Amino acid sequence: MSCPPDDYERELKQLAKEIRVLTKKLDRSEKDRIRLEATNRTKESLLKRVIFELQESQGILETKSADLEQAVMNLTTMQTELVKAEKMAALGGLVAGVAHEINTPVGVSITLASTLMDETQRLLSALASGPLRRSLLEHYLQIAEESSRLILSNLNRAGELVQSFKQVAVDQTISEKRRFAVKSYLEEIAISLSPHLKHAAHTLTITGDDSASLDNYPGALAQVATNLVTNSLTHAYPTQTGGHLQFDVSQRPGQVVVQYWDDGCGMPESILDKIFDPFFTTARDQGGSGLGLHIAYNLVTQKLQGQIDVRSEVGQGTQFTLVIPCSVDP
Repeated sequence: MSCPPDDYERELKQLAKEIRVLTKKLDRSEKDRIRLEATNRTKESLLKRVIFELQESQGILETKSADLEQAVMNLTTMQTELVKAEKMAALGGLVAGVAHEINTPVGVSITLASTLMDETQRLLSALASGPLRRSLLEHYLQIAEESSRLILSNLNRAGELVQSFKQVAVDQTISEKRRFAVKSYLEEIAISLSPHLKHAAHTLTITGDDSASLDNYPGALAQVATNLVTNSLTHAYPTQTGGHLQFDVSQRPGQVVVQYWDDGCGMPESILDKIFDPFFTTARDQGGSGLGLHIAYNLVTQKLQGQIDVRSEVGQGTQFTLVIPCSVDP
């Protein structure tokens, strides 16, 4: 059955209209597709450029990282060498001080021995020339007794200095673990430090428990004690007045506590927070390296496997407390 002409015409118009709508939609879709492709090409280009820049930046960062790593290694090596140099400088200072101190009793002993030899030659000459007068013999015996006593006293003093320094120096250079009595060992260190203390009329006393002992590294403790005393001599007495320094030793279960203090000028809080930092010093113009207390901190916390704390107030002196385990693994 065929459609009337009017209906057929309407259908054709309707189809034409729909075709135009579809054509417009197709045109818009094509335009959208073209824009999308252009956008995608732009994004792809940008992405490639970003990836390239990221790769380039990664290469630069890797180079910078390698440079920084090398710089850190160089700084670590330099710091290690500086620490070694500081240790040897401290040991060298002890050597110079002890050598100077030994010169005095040795020089006195040489003078007395020379006097005794002259008197002996005089006595022998008198004896060869005739009867020996009693007064000359008594004079000789008096000089011989006094000279012998003083020679023995001075040589004993020199021997004590050599023995004390020998033990401390060997411990610092060899760094072996052994058992030792802390108080008596600190007394040995005090003898080695005596030339430096005498220069400014300082006194150093060692008190506490004679039985307290450590199975640890005596060389590390010697270095720490030396650095603490040296720090006091450098910073605590700016007016060069004589002061009193003290170590006190006590025993706890499994630990030995060593307290050190001076009665010097003390430190403000701003300095107290930095004293263990490497290269921090308030005496740069006096040749200070800023490594003394940094070395002491590292030796206590790493080598001795202990703890070190500090308290100080301006005008009230400074106190360091070392808590060291009685025994450590090598």
